[in-house]
This record gives sequence, structure tokens and C-alpha cells, in this order.
Amino acid sequence: MNSVQTRSAERALSGGTWLIVCGAMLYSILTVTPLMAKHTAQEWDWTAPILPLVVDAAVVIVVKLDDVLARLGGHGGRWPIVLRWMTGLMTLALNTADSALKKDLVGVAVHSVAPLLLIVTAETSLAYRRAIAAAVAALEEQQRAERERREQVVREREEAARRQAREEREHAAALAREQREHEAALAREQAEREERRWREEREARERTEAAERAERERREREREQREQERLRLEQQARQRAEAEQRERAEKAERERREREERVARERAALLERGPAEGKLPEGEARRIVAAAFEAGLSVRQAAELCGWSIGWVSHRYAEHRDPSTRGAELAIASN
Repeated sequence: MNSVQTRSAERALSGGTWLIVCGAMLYSILTVTPLMAKHTAQEWDWTAPILPLVVDAAVVIVVKLDDVLARLGGHGGRWPIVLRWMTGLMTLALNTADSALKKDLVGVAVHSVAPLLLIVTAETSLAYRRAIAAAVAALEEQQRAERERREQVVREREEAARRQAREEREHAAALAREQREHEAALAREQAEREERRWREEREARERTEAAERAERERREREREQREQERLRLEQQARQRAEAEQRERAEKAERERREREERVARERAALLERGPAEGKLPEGEARRIVAAAFEAGLSVRQAAELCGWSIGWVSHRYAEHRDPSTRGAELAIASN
């Protein structure tokens, strides 16, 4: 909690406490004054508000002094506690006396709210103020320790900077000496490096030439191997192509023979059925006519097999002899 939050909490606590105190004082005066007027001589009625004012003034003194002592971190001893409780109990007794004399328990309970709230608020506000004062003291102690730590860090940094500057000066002087010694050593090593570099370049040229010769020989061998591999693959490809071509030809020949045998069997089956008893469907009749044409039967024999007229069969034979005639008839039919 920072100082802003602490001040805000103190303002809220102080404002709430004084609001409760003022409200309880006003309520106490309004409640106790009629009671005091009843128990005071007729000519002294005007003194009735004095007693509640005196008791409430004691409450104000206790609350205010407790606030000051809590802010200062002090403790008033036993007497402030006695005064605080005595004024609270007096306020409670005065506020509930009239209802107690009338044996009105509800009135006692109602009129005891403000005094009890005042007593508890006084004790609670004191505890809160002491806790806030302790927290503020701890916060100030923490801030003081933080300031001291920052100051210590600054001092350490300054000391480190001075030490670093001194070390840098010493290091610069050492570097200057080392630089002079190093330059002398470099002059000696330069000649050695030049001679060593010349020998290494000559050896590198020899190695490079040997590597180039080996690389040329390797490429030549690889080229010859690739050429031989290419020839071998081409020969294998030709052999595979020839074998595939022979297989396709054999397969085509087998399919052709099987197709011819199937057609022959179908044609034989159609021709072996004998003369038709009636006019067969056109599709079946066309297949019979085609089989008869392939078998070399006459138009009459084909007409007997399919049950159609000789003229119709003659036209079908003409289509088989000249396929263009069949195409023209189909075109005319479609039109």
C-alpha cells in the first residue's frame, strides 16, 4: 500500500467515524432530553439537554485523542479505555432508560443500536488507526531502507567506476607495452609467414594439379561407364519392345481366332434352327440373314429360316454386299 492509498483509507475511516459519532450524539440528545426533562424540577427543564451533551462531549474527546495518539504511535494507558467504555455505557444507559422503565423491550433494543454502534465504532476505529499507523511506519521504514540501499548502490557504482577507470589506465599502459612487443614479434613472424606461404602455395598447386588429373580420369571412367550402361539399357529396351510386340501379335491372333470361332458357332446355331414357323423379330431375323449370307445360303433359304419375305432378305443381302447401300437406307429412314 502506498502513501496515497493510506491517506485515502485514513480519510474514509475518519469521515465514517465522525459521521457515526455525530449521528449518535444527535440521536442521543433527542432521546435523552425528554427523559431528563421528566426527572428534573419544573423550573430547571431547560437544563435537560446538558447531560447528554456532556456525555457525548466525552465521547468526542475520546475519539479525537485516540485518533491523535494512533497517528503518533502512542498509547494513553488504562484511563482512556475506562473513559471510552464509561461514556459508551452511560450513553447506552441513558438511551435505553426510558424504554426500560416502561418495560418496552422493543424500545430498549431500538434505542441501544446507536450507543452500541458508537462503542464498537470507537474501538474499531482505534484498532484501524493503530493498524494504519503500524503499516505507515513499516512503509516509511521500508522506503528509508530502500533509499539507503539506493544510496549504497550509487556509492558502490561510483567506487566501481573509479576503480574501473584506474584499471583502464593501467590496462592501457600495459597494452601499449604489449603493442610494441607485439609489433616487433610481428616483424619477425612476417618473414617466416611469407616463406611458409610460398611453400604452401607451391604444395597447393601440386596438389591441385594432381587432383585435377585424378578428376579428369574419374570423369572419363564415369563417362565410359555411362555410355556402356546406356547401350545396355537401350538393348534391354529393344528386347522388351520386341517381346511385347510379339505378345501383342499373339494375343491379337488368339482373340481373332476365338472371335471367328465364336461367330462360327453362333452362325451355326442360327442356321441349325431350321425354317421359322412365323415371322421372327427384326433383330433376330437380321442376325439369321447375316449368318446365312456368310454361309453362302441362297435368299430363299435365308427367308425360310427367318420367316420374312424374299424381298426383305434380298435387301439385307444387298446391304451385306455393299455397306454403303445400308448407310443410305438408314439415312432415308431417319429422314
